[in-house]
Amino acid sequence: MIKEIQAKQLLSSSKIPDPWFGIKYNMNLYRGCSHQCIYCDSRSECYQIEDFTDTLVKTNALQLLPRELASKRVKGVIGTGSMNDPYAPIEKKYQLTRGALEIIEQFRFPVHILTKSDLVLRDLDYIQKINQHSQALVSFTITTSDDQLGKKVEPGAPLVSARLQAIKKLSEAGIATGVLLMPVLPFIEDNWENIRQIIEMAHQHGASYILASFGMTQRIGQQEYYYQKLDELFPGVRIKHQQRFGNDYVCPAVNADMLSKKFYSLCEDLGILTKIPYYRLQPAEKQLSLF
Repeated sequence: MIKEIQAKQLLSSSKIPDPWFGIKYNMNLYRGCSHQCIYCDSRSECYQIEDFTDTLVKTNALQLLPRELASKRVKGVIGTGSMNDPYAPIEKKYQLTRGALEIIEQFRFPVHILTKSDLVLRDLDYIQKINQHSQALVSFTITTSDDQLGKKVEPGAPLVSARLQAIKKLSEAGIATGVLLMPVLPFIEDNWENIRQIIEMAHQHGASYILASFGMTQRIGQQEYYYQKLDELFPGVRIKHQQRFGNDYVCPAVNADMLSKKFYSLCEDLGILTKIPYYRLQPAEKQLSLF
């Protein structure tokens, strides 16, 4: 179900940029996500999303964004995709992400787009404009090299192969593009053959970096849904998972240390960065909003 809502504030900020993604200002144009990934942390009770199958659309987002950017004293990276995917199918209708990129470009802020969708290619024009004066990064979550497994764990998202093609097109257009190899689901994706194939496919398609975290997290709300899907899709895995992790928040991949060592070694051999190129914070310019 789609619900239109009015937001009081659009951007949340941190004192220092996020150490993983370099994000200073987090922007959620939607809440809830139709990609319905079985592991999604945003299902957790602490986020207070009543029904994660609903998509909440912040219809006043493009009115809030210019005012909020004009008030920022520091120019830092605006990130998308923490509580939703900015390019979920709903974006085709509402085009809030495209509108936000236009505003971000006019205010000359950098952006880091986190997504699972090749729909991002639609907005290559604004991404290139942003990249000309500051920085534009596009990162695609890829946790498996296999399209069939991908459809099980990320049933509503575009195929892994489509994301790889999007990486290729963005890279050819001069945009720094990479892979978020996270989460790595224990007993499902945590084998070296899968990790190796992701690295090699990312390299072949022009990815300049891969950020990896070997394992997953679980919290109240998200855990129950994940167990339900394990029983449905991967019989026997839930019992292994419960026996190994119980209610632990952090659930490391099996042989995580080995996978990590091989990952960093292969990335070094292929010339792939394992950290993103950070944007140096700058004073924001005084300017009038055009909106």
